[in-house]
Amino acid sequence: MGEDGRLTAVVALAQGMAAAHTPRESWRAAALGACRALGGSFAALSVWERELGRLRVLVNVGDRARGEEEFPGDETYPVHQFPEITEFLHERWVAGGEPNAWVETAEGPAAGQPGYCHQRVAALRRRGRGCCVVAPIVLNGRAWGELYVARSAGVPVFDRGDADFATVLASVVAAGLAQSERLEEARRLAFTDALTGLANRRAVDVRLEEAIERHRDQGVVVSLVVCDLNGLKNVNDTRGHAVGDRLLERFGSVLSLCGAMLPGALAARLGGDEFCLLVVGSPADDVVKAADELCRRAAELELGEGVACGVASTEDPIGPVRSARRLFRLADAAQYRAKAVRADRPVVAGREGEDDPVVRLADAEPSGEDAVERRRFRGRLP
Repeated sequence: MGEDGRLTAVVALAQGMAAAHTPRESWRAAALGACRALGGSFAALSVWERELGRLRVLVNVGDRARGEEEFPGDETYPVHQFPEITEFLHERWVAGGEPNAWVETAEGPAAGQPGYCHQRVAALRRRGRGCCVVAPIVLNGRAWGELYVARSAGVPVFDRGDADFATVLASVVAAGLAQSERLEEARRLAFTDALTGLANRRAVDVRLEEAIERHRDQGVVVSLVVCDLNGLKNVNDTRGHAVGDRLLERFGSVLSLCGAMLPGALAARLGGDEFCLLVVGSPADDVVKAADELCRRAAELELGEGVACGVASTEDPIGPVRSARRLFRLADAAQYRAKAVRADRPVVAGREGEDDPVVRLADAEPSGEDAVERRRFRGRLP
């Protein structure tokens, strides 16, 4: 490939990563772009997980061998099997060098000999590949992982020029990963409550709309637990907002713990002293059990005064739930009733007979002081 072709390949790789919407798409675009640019038959992107002492494969593309998945769940290798990712890079940097790529073949090391080859050579032979080029990826001044591109046996092996080009490609991948990580962090912050680390109102809205659509199409059970932490204003007024924030954080941890009782539950802070659990697929009785545990644990918090907790589930006799708004209304009304009667256990919509007061309250047109109080939750009620 000439200089113009290589420049085109670099641009295509960068554009592919820039167009990605998720980390997985970004990893795949990086590996595919490098594979095409280097005329490889296979490519992989791996990250160095320092705390676990291993290389974890993020994506495999091209002609995958048996057992190689595109997005493997558990393909990892102890770093001591590939010490060049740590020792070699460190030695090169200490000596003032750069983290350049190197080539290895099924017959042994080739261009850019790092001095560690036995595991990679064995892997090449085992998977019917003739050579590979390995390019360290450096992100924010630290070794992040590696870009690996291989060619099938029987075709020309990579040379020093290919290794130098792989080094350039790795730097482009690093820039793309940095951008992807910034975007992912921005997305994460957009859906996370800064104080508690739980999901925020926006995340609940998105997930609940999706859940209700599944309920309409497939009959999936959707449940919502709405909580109002009692006593926060008193703590803020008498002990200060820093102490109040600690109470919110502690309750957030309790909510997360109880949510873990329900597979896939989303624990969220909706704002102020209001929290919720969104549960999809679990039986309503399991959700009520978790809510009961939440009430018990909240009552044991040192500074608080317990929690008012309401539950609404599509599995209970609450009438048709065709919109996220109605399930919110029902859970809100249940929480409002729990607060009004000072209940120390969750109030569940639809479980008090035909003329259930919670369902009646949720479906009634609000007026006067009741309307003001109920709107306080999220402005959801008409």
